[in-house]
Amino acid sequence: MAVDRTPVLKRCRSLDLDPVFLGIDKKSNRQSQRANRKMSEYALQLREKQKAKFIYGVLEKPFRNYYNKAERMKGQVGENLMITLERRLDNVIFRLGFARTRMEARQIVDHRHVTVNGKIVNVPSYLVSIGDKIEIKESKKDSMRYKGVLELTGGRAVPAWLTADQEGLKAEVLSFPTRSDIDVPVNEMLIVELYSK
Repeated sequence: MAVDRTPVLKRCRSLDLDPVFLGIDKKSNRQSQRANRKMSEYALQLREKQKAKFIYGVLEKPFRNYYNKAERMKGQVGENLMITLERRLDNVIFRLGFARTRMEARQIVDHRHVTVNGKIVNVPSYLVSIGDKIEIKESKKDSMRYKGVLELTGGRAVPAWLTADQEGLKAEVLSFPTRSDIDVPVNEMLIVELYSK
């Protein structure tokens, strides 16, 4: 499986992205060397795509597949793309506060700690649906890992489209997210412009 091993803060600097959106509360004191350069229209579009891919931890081919799926759905393509990315299981685990970072959420899913409707799901790209019941496996609930995670993420607001029982490490998907529920600083219209060339 391909993994992006670029240092996170360095990548955040180059994309002009706050590491908070990845769940990392460190700040980089350095400035990007390209900070004051004028960017072409194509460069701006490409940066937005790279930003979305980096935040959600998706590589090029799956990202293109998400875009193609968004095109086939009703409504605006950009909004559909962001909603589809937001429905990924690893992102949902992060949003619920069951993981400190998006990378940790992906690892939790990979390590078979998560059940959806009572069945173990170890695919981070699994798309949740309305009514899905998400839970950390019973045998893992008492581990120190989750006690530590909940202490750190307890103050994180759970989006309105999800409902969470932090103590029981359970959650349910109430509805699909809307674009206003997604606080990711990505201009999806630039991604649509890039792909429609």
